[in-house]
Amino acid sequence: MNSGTLVPRAPSRAPALLRLAFAAALVCYFLARANPGAVLEAFTRISGGPLVVVAGLVLVDRALMAYRWFVLLRPLERERMPSFGVVLDIFFVSTFLGTFLPGSIGGDAVRAYSLSKHGVPIGDSTASVFVDRMLGVLALLVVALVSVTLARDLASERAIVVGLAMTATVCAAAALLVFSNRTEAVAESLLARLPRESIRRVPAQILASIRRYAQHRGALIHVLAASVAVQVLRVLQAYYLGVAMGLPHSLQVYFAFVPLILLIMLLPITVNGLGTSQAAFVWLFGRVQTPAPEAFVLSVLFVGLQIVGNFPGALLVLVKTARDVGVRGPQH
Repeated sequence: MNSGTLVPRAPSRAPALLRLAFAAALVCYFLARANPGAVLEAFTRISGGPLVVVAGLVLVDRALMAYRWFVLLRPLERERMPSFGVVLDIFFVSTFLGTFLPGSIGGDAVRAYSLSKHGVPIGDSTASVFVDRMLGVLALLVVALVSVTLARDLASERAIVVGLAMTATVCAAAALLVFSNRTEAVAESLLARLPRESIRRVPAQILASIRRYAQHRGALIHVLAASVAVQVLRVLQAYYLGVAMGLPHSLQVYFAFVPLILLIMLLPITVNGLGTSQAAFVWLFGRVQTPAPEAFVLSVLFVGLQIVGNFPGALLVLVKTARDVGVRGPQH
């Protein structure tokens, strides 16, 4: 029955479900190609020693990511600057919670909101997360371009070209938002079209905070260098996973392939790189005669490192939950 009242609809979940279905289809396809029995056998041959090194590298790269966010906050928050311990706590918890939210933007939203609860204006907290994310993408682009020089025959591959072009476009748009007065004017004119001042307020604050980074190029360069270090750590993680599996490839092979794999995993066609990571590992490592079962297992282990990186956040959530329950006392 139509009463003449418009009822707002919940956002459609169809795109997310399609991406999840496509990811599952890719994983199943490459698992079938690799032979499930051979994949299981490859898992049983993994050595535990190098995995300890990998776990340590993951925790170092997570701490470095929190540190670069801390560096980005300092130019904006001279009076309300939270301690590094608070930033580290928020980063680990938001990273863990973000795994249960759609896309990487879910964890970023939790990060910005959690920081605002510590007295940091929402415009500053959101701008810091945005710039941190964009510098991370720029660092991946830089390392991926180095990878292409190591594997020049890949420079014309469609997936690589699309990944490089999309990443470069995103980085260019972010740079214009920070440094271009004309882009600022366009953004402000778009915000002015929003119907109410209450709706315009927060986006305007975020834009103003983002623009302030144009005066702090030293901090941006500092964070970009840290972001490149994070990408190097990702390559080392993949290398030691290969060592654990007994793969014979040199470190140069991983520097040639892993940044390009990360670039492909950024393509927004699946969920959290599932499926695209399997396709990329099997395709690229197949070029150096890695059997499909081993390449598939390497891809699963590499994606699974997210669980290791989420462990500190999960532990912090459990501790806080137990503390809150203890404060409230048992419920009857």
